Amino acid sequence: MVVDGLEQAPSRAMLRAVGFRDEDFSKPQVGIASTWSMVTPCNMHIDGLAKLAGAAADEAGGKSVVFNTITVSDAISMGTQGMRYSLVSREVIADSIEAVAAAEAFDGLVAIGGCDKNMPGCLMALARLNRPSVFVYGGTIQPGPKHRDVISVFEAVGGVAAGRISEAELHEVESTAIPGPGSCAGMYTANTMASAIEALGMSLANSSAQEAVSEAKKLDCQRAGRAVMRLLERGITPADILGKEAFENAIAMVIALGGSTNAVLHLLAVAHDAQVDLTLDDFTRLGARVPVLADLRPSGRYMMSELIRIGGIRPLMKMLLDAGLLHGDCLTVTGRTLAENLVDVEPYPEGQTIVRPLSNPIKADSHLAILYGNLATEGAVAKISGKEGTRFSGPARVFESEEEALRAILDGVVQAGDVVVIRYEGPKGGPGMREMLSPTGAIIGKGLGDKVALITDGRFSGGSHGFVVGHLAPEAAVGGPLAVVRDGDPISINAETKQIDLEISEEELQERLRTWTPRQPNATRGLLAKYAKLVSSASLGAVTDTT
Repeated sequence: MVVDGLEQAPSRAMLRAVGFRDEDFSKPQVGIASTWSMVTPCNMHIDGLAKLAGAAADEAGGKSVVFNTITVSDAISMGTQGMRYSLVSREVIADSIEAVAAAEAFDGLVAIGGCDKNMPGCLMALARLNRPSVFVYGGTIQPGPKHRDVISVFEAVGGVAAGRISEAELHEVESTAIPGPGSCAGMYTANTMASAIEALGMSLANSSAQEAVSEAKKLDCQRAGRAVMRLLERGITPADILGKEAFENAIAMVIALGGSTNAVLHLLAVAHDAQVDLTLDDFTRLGARVPVLADLRPSGRYMMSELIRIGGIRPLMKMLLDAGLLHGDCLTVTGRTLAENLVDVEPYPEGQTIVRPLSNPIKADSHLAILYGNLATEGAVAKISGKEGTRFSGPARVFESEEEALRAILDGVVQAGDVVVIRYEGPKGGPGMREMLSPTGAIIGKGLGDKVALITDGRFSGGSHGFVVGHLAPEAAVGGPLAVVRDGDPISINAETKQIDLEISEEELQERLRTWTPRQPNATRGLLAKYAKLVSSASLGAVTDTT
């Protein structure tokens, strides 16, 4: 311990200045990792939540120490060069929590996250550190007037370009869509990851299904502070919780909820840090038997706040457990198994239309399709709800960046039938694997959602929908086949056979690859350059510490 013995008197002296008293040096130290920031509404309230968790840990016999890490806002940086830092921030967050907790020798941890990358970043750090830990979700935002959220704004931009709404109407949407604190309102990446983390067993009951501004969320933080002390008493660490079956539970929940493609990337990364063998093929295997049941945005009708009002995700978990689609004997941060946690859960109320029964699914198998073919020999991730159809073929319309593609969509260059190709946006090529919410939002706003496909070595926001395929690997920047696609080349995508192919001869493809010349990197110094040198393929979770 950093506070024990004569030689650690200087350590104790430093801690006295931040509020430690004699009796505190014999208590377990609990680090409270706060992602508070005024950068984004997702995290603007988390300082208050961190204080509540810390106070509860103190009351339960610990000594809490609140510390901060960074966050960036995907929604604010979307469509700009700043979005290159989004996925990079996941690694910065994980590394910073690891650094503080290891340096300060905290005995336990509570991590509170509220936006897309700080949630998996927190989990990655907790898995690495392997100390008694609880994750708390900062909570979802309340809907804006007229059932609006941030995706309404992105799609309204396309509506202006298509002449369907005026700029004054866009301003009204912009001014009302985000009413206060909390993460984006649909089953986008934040709510997807919160639900996945609860299914993993790393957060308490209902942590994923509470509004940011609510008494329930305050109580969740207090319960987390007490729970970490119980975990310390029993010696339960993330390694006891994060087994292969726990990750299978998380994947099943993501599928049933119609969650974000980013869950694939993030669960692979968390599994890597938990030293669990999870691959893209596990998503395919589970996707064959788990249906999509929740009618949630972006492809569905309802928001997270509406799911909360009928009971959140726990009745859905109980439904899946009873059907043999979850592993009930997985340990959780309550100290009990998943099945024990769900014993008294009541079913959804009669007449609700948000979550369907297993007998009448929205889609009988997963909406997350892992595709392979000559365009993605290491795999790609498609989000196919079924509303777009399951097959698409058309000529390639190739763009070297997201900005170039967005301008072409808004200007009417992209036409019905096209397969929009956006390349050099992968983990190394971006660098940072930007989300393509601006292009997909513009496509929807232009009325082309079921008329064009979009493929990329970048990724998609949880708010994206339409016929979209991301995470193509190997990416263009390392000489993947996407790098040699030309305008007009025929491309076929089949979500039923799990294929994505460039329909030219193998000889022609190999000749193009042989003569391909690497592009100059987009970043040569600083954080992005370091990330580009270290980052792995998206098919491995885009982690930065592989050997």
